[in-house]
Amino acid sequence: MSEVLTTRDDGSVRVLTMSRAEKLNALNFELTRELVAALETADDDKGVRVVVLAGAGRAFCAGADTSEFKTLTPDNTDRVEERARLTARLHAVIPQMSTPVIGAVGGFAMGGGAGLALACDYVIADENAVFAYPEVRHGIVAAIVMASLVKHVGRKAAFGLIATGRRVDAAEALTLGLASECVSAGTAMSRAIELAREISAVAPNAVSASKKLLYAVADIPLLEGIALGQKENARMRSYRVQSA
Repeated sequence: MSEVLTTRDDGSVRVLTMSRAEKLNALNFELTRELVAALETADDDKGVRVVVLAGAGRAFCAGADTSEFKTLTPDNTDRVEERARLTARLHAVIPQMSTPVIGAVGGFAMGGGAGLALACDYVIADENAVFAYPEVRHGIVAAIVMASLVKHVGRKAAFGLIATGRRVDAAEALTLGLASECVSAGTAMSRAIELAREISAVAPNAVSASKKLLYAVADIPLLEGIALGQKENARMRSYRVQSA
């Protein structure tokens, strides 16, 4: 039983809850490793059709655990590189999964925590949620989360967020594209479970193929995307048979 990440199943929905509430679920080495492993395990489990990711207490995730920064110095290159590799893997694993991941965001989602929420396929933010990329205020760069941020909100909005580090409430997050929907305080988890159950009832191979195609067409020219869609259109005829 992990002390930093709890796992429970609600039918075919796997709920992962970051459990460093006293640290606002800040991402230290241990939690980051366990998140990556838990997400990969969920994706390999045929009984899991949707993952819900949440944080315990009054935050979704406050970003990197700054208490570890004292060891992340230029004279400790192995640890610096391992931290960068691990962080990059965490932010890349969700888009690469075939299983949908829904983020249930309540409270603070800061820096890498905002990036982790943004990496989810769908983000439900309660009205008390706060998003920010405050790295510049600490003399560092929102480096690994930058690519995802630009893709979701565009260059101009992304620059405003990363250059000032300002905080964004749930309503503005929805407008910017940081969140998919906004719900009343304290209901993000229940809404995420409700949506996850709805998605779980759909043919899983069709959902997985849809997610894969969505990410693929987002990164290529329009006509190439249509060509990929044409190939998938032929393959999808077997999905309902396989799911029967």
